Amino acid sequence: MDLRAETREFLTTRRGRITPERANLAAYGGNRRVPGLRREEVSMLAGVSIDYYTRMERGNLSGVSEEVLESLAEALQLDEAERGHLFDLARAANASGVSRTRARRAPAPVLRPAVQRIVDALDGAPAFVRNARLDVLGSNLLGRALYAPLYDSPQLAPGGPVNTARFQFLDPAGARAFWGEKADRMAHDAVAILRAEAGRNPYDKRLTDLVGELSTRSEDFRRLWASHDVRYHRSGTKVFHHPAVGLLELDYEALVLPADPGLQLNVYTAVPGSPSADGLKVLASWAATTLVAAEPAQG
Repeated sequence: MDLRAETREFLTTRRGRITPERANLAAYGGNRRVPGLRREEVSMLAGVSIDYYTRMERGNLSGVSEEVLESLAEALQLDEAERGHLFDLARAANASGVSRTRARRAPAPVLRPAVQRIVDALDGAPAFVRNARLDVLGSNLLGRALYAPLYDSPQLAPGGPVNTARFQFLDPAGARAFWGEKADRMAHDAVAILRAEAGRNPYDKRLTDLVGELSTRSEDFRRLWASHDVRYHRSGTKVFHHPAVGLLELDYEALVLPADPGLQLNVYTAVPGSPSADGLKVLASWAATTLVAAEPAQG
């Protein structure tokens, strides 16, 4: 990733969405040449000189203090994920050459057997572990069953893990059938998660390769990637249109694995007594009779 370009475009897009009214500034003149705030307005709100802010917006965050970053985040009204992204970009800008080389050569994360046993022990709840590039590294049987359309997709990379972004953008018909009316929201969230990871690990070659492939093959991905939106994926509700059991509305929690940086465990549950809770029981029966006979649980 081009770190300077990432920084420049992130700050430019954030500045462009803030109107003077939203920033509680008087808007002078009726012919503004920019859709949002001017650079001098951001510099005033952040308490830095116009030259210093211009330097930052041109992509140079080296040596910028935490206090200035906090002031800039406030001036641009960044949410928690955006603020974290700004700080990640600054950390990357100040990383040593050794750190950058180490990041480029870092081995792909793998799922430890102990973690797989924990995933398998979550009986009755679909669960899987993914990395920040949205590769599914392992699941329990019910998680494999829930994500059957991804495992069965013609866009599953040969010899590679299931990747939810690849499914979303390279198998759009399958994704829309699986996510229904939420498909567009899921696409936006997938890109926002990858964009946040690009700030944390801009020298990750595997991430760069994935973004390059999706950008080449999907116009929708290119459009969403250009928005520079970022998002944390921690908890919420998802609706699935499963080909075997129909509609499932499931709550999810994302649990970070401290011993395995970059990996998180996603667990889905249904409200007790709900139609989706009954659907999970049907899904478990389908998995036992269909998947177990066809292949072992993913590990």
